Amino acid sequence: MVKLSVIVPFYNVQQYAPDTLRSLRANARDDFEFILVDDCSKDETPDILARAERELPGAVVVRHEQNGGLATARNTGLDTARGEYLTFLDGDDWLAPGYYPQLLSAIEELGCDFVRTDHVQCTARARSIHRVPHGLRGVVMDPRDAILPADRSTSVDYAYAWAGMYHRRLADEGLLHFTDGLRTAEDRPWIWRLHREAKSFAAVGLLGVFYRRGVASSLTQIGDVRQLDFIRAFDEVVRETARDRDADQLLPKAVRTYCAIISHHLGSIERFEPPVARKLKSLSAAALKRMPQQVLDDALDSMDLERATRLRRLRRRPVSAEAAA
Repeated sequence: MVKLSVIVPFYNVQQYAPDTLRSLRANARDDFEFILVDDCSKDETPDILARAERELPGAVVVRHEQNGGLATARNTGLDTARGEYLTFLDGDDWLAPGYYPQLLSAIEELGCDFVRTDHVQCTARARSIHRVPHGLRGVVMDPRDAILPADRSTSVDYAYAWAGMYHRRLADEGLLHFTDGLRTAEDRPWIWRLHREAKSFAAVGLLGVFYRRGVASSLTQIGDVRQLDFIRAFDEVVRETARDRDADQLLPKAVRTYCAIISHHLGSIERFEPPVARKLKSLSAAALKRMPQQVLDDALDSMDLERATRLRRLRRRPVSAEAAA
């Protein structure tokens, strides 16, 4: 029986993959498997993974013939995984030795559907600790109770799939798969769905995931059209939350977060290529018109003047039929 499956997508990360794989070796156990998904890399990553398949205990390499993006690669890993528990890691991040056995012990002891963990963010040589925005540690709760309040950072805003561990029953219920093809913000509909539909979760204070920021090939560093997938992602969050039994309570949080993300991108619009910047404005204006308008009014009233003014100005912008679709 495989106790834990670790799903690790790789795409053109030859500089970082050796560190990632060494850290997996330092977490290996006879009942662990590592699903290494090569998302059609064009550099030396496939050769590195071929060596890992021979040398890393529990390694299983799966190769895509076409690049599908992070969400699709994770789904491939989920469809391959056999473990009672599942977790994720990105191909340019790494782990502390013995971290996964500790995290597995924590979720088994708590007996919940999933746990969320803190992590260490790494930018060049700088290190900073980022905490799950949930005050109670080691206490099993209903995940729905961790979505609100709307005006504060909560567990659904800490969307990193690799910052946690998940029982297989969530995959069997269809809650662990990602929206195929999303190139960015793929964790957002996923984390909202988990918190609305899973039965139990807990936050734990383990520090063992090292998240590498500032990687040149990362979509967070690239101002091309793939970044605009955040609109598809948050449309999905709002659409699914609107169908929830507690939509009246939860929609203000979903809409306010969507507005904050739009404002964030508009505030750094100079990093986008000019055609993408124009598309960002038109698609964001259309997104504002799709939101429940009274909920949007209340969200804008609750935001600071700078962000609210920026979004109200955008809301008045004419929208083409193409953008509205």
